[in-house]
Amino acid sequence: MAGLAANEQEQEVTTFQGLVRYERQLPIRQISYYLTGEIREPQYYTELFYTLRTAGETDLVFLHLNSNGGDFDTGLQIINNMLASPAHVVTVLEARAYSMAAFIFLAGDELVVHDNCQLMFHIYSGSLVGKGNEQQAQVIALSNWFEKVMNRICLPFLSPAEIAKVLKGGDLWMDSDEIRRRLARAQRAPTRAKPARLPASRLAGKPQEAE
Repeated sequence: MAGLAANEQEQEVTTFQGLVRYERQLPIRQISYYLTGEIREPQYYTELFYTLRTAGETDLVFLHLNSNGGDFDTGLQIINNMLASPAHVVTVLEARAYSMAAFIFLAGDELVVHDNCQLMFHIYSGSLVGKGNEQQAQVIALSNWFEKVMNRICLPFLSPAEIAKVLKGGDLWMDSDEIRRRLARAQRAPTRAKPARLPASRLAGKPQEAE
């Protein structure tokens, strides 16, 4: 039919006099990635970036998480590609997601939590080089940057007071029951929209088609 993409089908179904329903069947791809172990340098994830950027609006991308965290820059690139992706991105917590992995989990369009899992949030760690004044400038810049990242990704799942605690060096731990409780509370708050798209749902439960 004119105006339909390849593999699309549109069917006219007559229900009763005066009312006609149109159905469109679209091809749906389900793609699964497993982010396990340490999050490494970004060159190891270019295939994931490409998939997220080129996926279609009817595609489902599952990110199965079991990671202690790792490279902060890589994690941010993963999150930015998730938010920019036309696909529906489902993050699945299968064991633990600590540090950067916890941020990735919260960035999904749909969040799935299995039993007996953990999240953990803490402040960044790293090393500095250069002259004293340069190190001081780096500390200020990194602190401001990390604070903005936490607020954009973690609110309202974490409260402002909890974010402030993390920024002061405290650790936040929570299990599956607590995670689900917070996701249910966050669903009642306004959600962050993807660019040029409606706000995505934030769900807690078990996936119907997850591998």
